Amino acid sequence: MPGQLNLFDVVALPEDISEKGLNRGQVGTIVEELDEGFYEVEFSDNQGRTYARLAIPGAKLLVLYYQPLKVA
Repeated sequence: MPGQLNLFDVVALPEDISEKGLNRGQVGTIVEELDEGFYEVEFSDNQGRTYARLAIPGAKLLVLYYQPLKVA
């Protein structure tokens, strides 16, 4: 369902988090659901090395989809 966040969803940042060195469009994975609408998101490079892991409010995440949500 669109708008719902789940464990292991691939997400993108719709805005910079400059204090953590993260820019709009960077892609991460939800690795833990925290209290009150926050999610632990892990950001990794192409070799799988984590370069950032932080709690982000769900409202500041965009879920990425790799297939249609609804067949026309």
